[in-house]
Amino acid sequence: MHSSSKKPLLSFWQLWNMSLGFFGIQFGFALQNANVSRIFSTLGANPDDLPLFWLAPPVTGLLVQPIIGYLSDRTWHPVWGRRRPFFFIGALLASIALFLMPNSSALWMAAIVLWLLDGAINVSMEPFRAFVGDKLGPSQQTAGFAMQTFFIGWGAVIASLLPTIFTHMGVSNIPLNGAIPDTVRYSFYAGGAVYFLAVLWTVLTAKEAPPEDLAAFQAEVKSSQGMGRALSEIFGGFAKMPKTMMQLAVVQFFTWIGLFAMWIYTTNGVAENVFGTTDAQSAAFQEAGNHVGVMFAVYSGVSALAAFILPVFARHTSRKVVHLTCLLIGGLSLLSLYTIHDLNTLFVPMIGVGIAWASILTMPYAILAGALPANRMGYYMGVFNFFIVIPQIVSGLLLGYVTKHWFAGHSVKTLMLGGLCMVIAGVLTLIVRDEAEPA
Repeated sequence: MHSSSKKPLLSFWQLWNMSLGFFGIQFGFALQNANVSRIFSTLGANPDDLPLFWLAPPVTGLLVQPIIGYLSDRTWHPVWGRRRPFFFIGALLASIALFLMPNSSALWMAAIVLWLLDGAINVSMEPFRAFVGDKLGPSQQTAGFAMQTFFIGWGAVIASLLPTIFTHMGVSNIPLNGAIPDTVRYSFYAGGAVYFLAVLWTVLTAKEAPPEDLAAFQAEVKSSQGMGRALSEIFGGFAKMPKTMMQLAVVQFFTWIGLFAMWIYTTNGVAENVFGTTDAQSAAFQEAGNHVGVMFAVYSGVSALAAFILPVFARHTSRKVVHLTCLLIGGLSLLSLYTIHDLNTLFVPMIGVGIAWASILTMPYAILAGALPANRMGYYMGVFNFFIVIPQIVSGLLLGYVTKHWFAGHSVKTLMLGGLCMVIAGVLTLIVRDEAEPA
């Protein structure tokens, strides 16, 4: 379903350069995942309301991703290329938001900045997925997404550890007068700089080939100008989704409910289950926040290592078998958190989550890239992320109610629910048809 022209094989360092921007993107994303619940709680958010504050990222993605994908498919500049203008603009806006977030003095301010941050991350991140499909042929696509996963993993490792590193350097980890601790503030400042510089590296070093028939491309873009035509094409594409994409959508739905439960509730769950506190202003709660950052660094580090191992297993089995196995391991790992009351033992399930995360970031996109038309790669990669943000919206609307009324406020039980959803996602992988495999 791709363009018939054979794409040149890229060297290791070309793959490295085109993927390094994801190191910066994930640096910002990991700071958000590991610290936003902590920031909201420190500013006075009720634990039952946390999922509502976390609605910002998926709602932003729902609006931004298909539009950015559509626009990047129809962009070409002789210097900037097709996807790189979006990398750059998104990185600039995300860096500004990372500097603003830890200086929030009220809940409403933190919520607004989260909208800006996640919108900017989406602007720079979604074209990166299409970038792999643009530049790599089928034989290198899994390797391309694996290289992205490698940088995602290491960016998240360092970002997640930053508050703990700053604590060991003597920086205050106490929320004086209800303000965000200095450890978190300095971590976000570092994240803003890393995000921008890493994306700038890819913008400057990774070149893009022009459309095969530039005149025909420009004529098509000109004919599709106008807001009405653009909206018609954006929303009309839903009815023409490849079958593989619809099958993967069901898997993604349950996968991301599990991940969203983990990102929202791990800090509160660990604080209560291991540190014995639900008081967000206490030193014990902030220590739990630091420890969760280390836990997230573990799963991210494991994913960076697994990124290069999973494609080997996929060649000997199949991408479906690998994804099924990894999701089962991740789901069972989340379920086990309920039984753990020892700090060091908490790292063990994070290994399993890391294995699942590596597959989540690699296998669905590799399977999908082989089923998409080349001229709509950016658009469909954006639409595919609807099936990430829709379960997040569902989670944001329901998990607070479930935690309060089903689990009597015990966040760790919500983590178990997330694990169960991930197990279901693993089983549903069996329905997916990978077009790269023989029928």
